[in-house]
Amino acid sequence: MPAESGSVNVAARQEPRKRRAFGMFSPRITASRRLVALALLGACASPARPSATPVPATSDGASSAPVALPAVPPARGALAVRVMHPGDGTMLGVDSTFIFGSVGSGDATLRINGTPVPVADNGAFLAWLPVPPASAPRYELDAVRARSGGGTDSVRTTVRIRRPVSTPLPATGALRVDSGSVQPGGALRLRADERVRVSVRAPNNATAWVRLANGRDVPLVRASEVAAVTAQVGRVTAPSSATAGAPASSATANAATLFVGEVRADAITSASRVIVARDRDTVRLAMGVPDIVRADAPRRFALLRSTATGLAAQSDTDRVVNGMPIPDGTYKWFLFPGTQVEVTGVQGTFSRVRLDAQLEAWVANGNLQPLLDGAPAVRRVSGGLRVVPSAEWVDVIVPTGARPAFLAEPDDDRMVITFYDTPFTPSISPMIGNDPLVRQLSWQPVATDRTQLEVRLGGPMYGWLTMWDESRRAFVLRVRRVPAIDAQRPLAGLTLVVDAGHPPGGAIGPTGLTEAQAVLPVAQQLARLLEERGAKVVMTRTTAEAVSLTDRPVMARRANAHAFLSVHLNAFGDGTNPFVNHGTSTLFFHQPSEPLA
Repeated sequence: MPAESGSVNVAARQEPRKRRAFGMFSPRITASRRLVALALLGACASPARPSATPVPATSDGASSAPVALPAVPPARGALAVRVMHPGDGTMLGVDSTFIFGSVGSGDATLRINGTPVPVADNGAFLAWLPVPPASAPRYELDAVRARSGGGTDSVRTTVRIRRPVSTPLPATGALRVDSGSVQPGGALRLRADERVRVSVRAPNNATAWVRLANGRDVPLVRASEVAAVTAQVGRVTAPSSATAGAPASSATANAATLFVGEVRADAITSASRVIVARDRDTVRLAMGVPDIVRADAPRRFALLRSTATGLAAQSDTDRVVNGMPIPDGTYKWFLFPGTQVEVTGVQGTFSRVRLDAQLEAWVANGNLQPLLDGAPAVRRVSGGLRVVPSAEWVDVIVPTGARPAFLAEPDDDRMVITFYDTPFTPSISPMIGNDPLVRQLSWQPVATDRTQLEVRLGGPMYGWLTMWDESRRAFVLRVRRVPAIDAQRPLAGLTLVVDAGHPPGGAIGPTGLTEAQAVLPVAQQLARLLEERGAKVVMTRTTAEAVSLTDRPVMARRANAHAFLSVHLNAFGDGTNPFVNHGTSTLFFHQPSEPLA
């Protein structure tokens, strides 16, 4: 099985809530993923053939030698050209990309837009080619196969593609401006003194500015000029004069560039205009007008709510709301549903919420349940800390009265929990049972309404979990003890979850083999190897039926798993050469997971 670009990730590629299960890997899932697998040129789902070489055993009796991969099964038959990617009508905004599929027979030859492309013994092909130009936006595939009795069969297939349309903005003639490029646009709710980025795409030899309702003009500068200065100061090779903002020559057919600037939110009104001028031509364009949050306006509060379905919707432990530093950014905070926050802004499909007086975050609009106008701010305060040990873990209990916004950060010998908008005034911190795992609790106010709690450990922990205890009105940090390990059979007695990634979703290979199909036998083989070594294995799926992405880590937490192993065959996005970029990767999210990764 050639593996030009595949990867097997023995790690979790799931929702961030996976971090809430003990000892699990938990990287952030990317927001989008090209559904193209370039690794599966063979029948990867076929059972492995037994090796003819004796296989040595390990000390625990399990085999240790690798099992040979099966040969790619030959295919001989009629020509049947099928392109798996790009699909007909796919938008391609790169210069070169991969095209793959099958011609139905391994003894055929193939040319794509005149370029010879190798065909594997099973009829599959994978090519890295220039993307056809907008003037001829199509791939022409010509497959030829010799007949056994003489002569040849041939098949021609056409795959149409689309190229991004960029409105040409000539340097001469009547002034043309890309009206669809004007920003700001969409829903905006901002404070009066916030700066708003204003931009427009226009010819390089034009001039652009914002005219405010009071008649004041704010100039917009060419983004390329800013980039040129930045490059010069940074001692990087500066762009040529053609890209550094110099006026385009009269012969330039498309002289488009981006003009940018910043304006106070409260200065933009319905009368404000973006103006572009060249010679005697002038174009005036409207832009989005922010809804201004006045300084004397009532505060707006909302409760965080989870949109999780399935198993994850059944308890707070398995539901979180993801907070991000910027709209649609990387997940940073994993907050309890039911946490009250102040809503301070809106940008498109995301809302800004205040965590405390000095920090704000962004959440999806669907994760907010607005409260009635005039609803008061919730008051959180902690007056005492408790440490309650049990056989498998130690609970650090922090009564706060209401669900707090927080950030949990693990380290080798401690956990640091930052509580936002939650002052501490504990008079005593009882250490019930004098447990050796949690040695000391210390807290310090790092701002008027922000507190950091440091949980110092007496030894390594094996994962952690944050929960809200409604009966005690308390935040709970559960620190798990390292399980007892038999040096001779180190996996014996451990519960390990093996996750065959997908469906739903997943990548697809040239022959139509899906990632979900291919990783299932890999996961089953992994489960068998682990069970041979004494582990109790829980599989998130054993059939081709789809299992919800959010249900998989919930299964692991409910099984009290010691590790979560998710197997994937990753795909590249358009524009990445699979013959140069290939290999395997192992992903983890938290520092304590690195040794296992």
